[in-house]
Parts: sequence; C-alpha cells; structure tokens
Amino acid sequence: MSIFEDVILNARSAMDAVGKKAGQVIDISKLKLATVDLKSELAQKFQILGNVVYEEKITGKDFTKNKNELIEKITELKAQLDSINDIIANNSQKVKCPVCGTYNAKNSVFCNKCGEKIETEEASHMSTDDMIDFTEDNFDDDDLI
Repeated sequence: MSIFEDVILNARSAMDAVGKKAGQVIDISKLKLATVDLKSELAQKFQILGNVVYEEKITGKDFTKNKNELIEKITELKAQLDSINDIIANNSQKVKCPVCGTYNAKNSVFCNKCGEKIETEEASHMSTDDMIDFTEDNFDDDDLI
C-alpha cells in the first residue's frame, strides 16, 4: 500500500469519526429543542389549569373532569421531558442526583446542588475488597519511584 493510500484511508477514518460526533451533536440539539417545546406546552397547561381552578372557585361550578384531564396531560408531558433530559444527560456525560434531580458531571461524587452522595454504576458494583488500600504496608521498596 502506498503512502498516498494510507493518507486517504486515515482521512476517511477521521471523517467518519467527525461525522459520527457531528451527528451526535445534531441529535442532542434536536432533543434540546424538543425540551423547549415541551416546557412551553407545560407552562401553557399549567396556566389553563390555574384558570380552570379560578373559574371553579368564582362560579361555584364543578370542573373536576377538566382538572383531571389537564393533570393527566401535565403528568404525561413531565414524563416525556424527564425522559428526554435523561437521554441528553447520558449523551453529555452527566449523571442525575437521586435526591434533587440535578444533573452533575459523570465523575461527580457529590451533587453540586444538594450535596447528596452520587452513586455511579462503577462505584455501586465495587466491593470494599476491590478497592485498593494505599497504605505504606501494601508497598514494597521496589514500588517506590
């Protein structure tokens, strides 16, 4: 194989890697746009729910059916939003705090918002026997630089 063929092969490999990365960025951008739309729709449903509750209180009419339908829709939209946020976080190397739901860097040990300890999959699968004890007793003189 000639040097020219090697260069072309390496260039193709690099272009494929860049193309995949660009595709991931575009996918994340589309997901972020979807979250904006969902948040807007959620705000609208909350506003309608507030208006229904207000009208019910002022008029004395029973709008329970309307409220329940709105609450169902809001719950559905929130679940969709959470799902999309989880996908974005996973692709962005982030981990969700189990207590407050804030997204933190994947290597975070504690939540940046509430301070709760964040268990990662790697840490939860490790036993204390798997962890290295960095005491002087565990090193030989040959190990020292």
